[in-house]
Amino acid sequence: MASSTGNIYERELKHVLSGDKKAISQMIKTCSEEESKAYSLMLNDPFLVVRAAGSLGVDLVALRWDFSFPIEVKSSAEETMHFSRNPRLAEQADKMKRSCFRSSLLPIYAFRLKGVRGDPWRIFTMPSDEEIKGRNENLRRVLPKMEVTGKGNYIMRWNEGMKLCDLLTFMSIDPEEPVLFEE
Repeated sequence: MASSTGNIYERELKHVLSGDKKAISQMIKTCSEEESKAYSLMLNDPFLVVRAAGSLGVDLVALRWDFSFPIEVKSSAEETMHFSRNPRLAEQADKMKRSCFRSSLLPIYAFRLKGVRGDPWRIFTMPSDEEIKGRNENLRRVLPKMEVTGKGNYIMRWNEGMKLCDLLTFMSIDPEEPVLFEE
């Protein structure tokens, strides 16, 4: 059974977050030194990442002592992803948002741009006034929010997302240390 392109990128992200040395070596081939260092952080402080079964609006669940979050993986050859083009995407996003905030979890969208050199992943969360508990609230403050149109449709613009390497660096910071991020 051949795997779809989406499954390839789900597996890629799963292996990187799980600290798989081979996957990280492959990922950093076209990355800058700074990006490579950030990806290498997963070798010593990996997540337990499980692939979610079924269509729950979640592809992966990443678990670690300090952070836990569901991840929906999207990939495209285009830099902008309009959820309005597929009603199923919008329904899936709304379901994920409700479920996550009900459980005080941070919904993560990982957007993989095809054919790009360097860090191809951009990370987003969903806009909401709901409070998230624990360190995930700090993460929510720095993550870019998906754009919402006047009609309530979500849009992800790859160039407006947080680089995955920057997310990995942020999550490696000691929670007792003060953090300064430019907005």
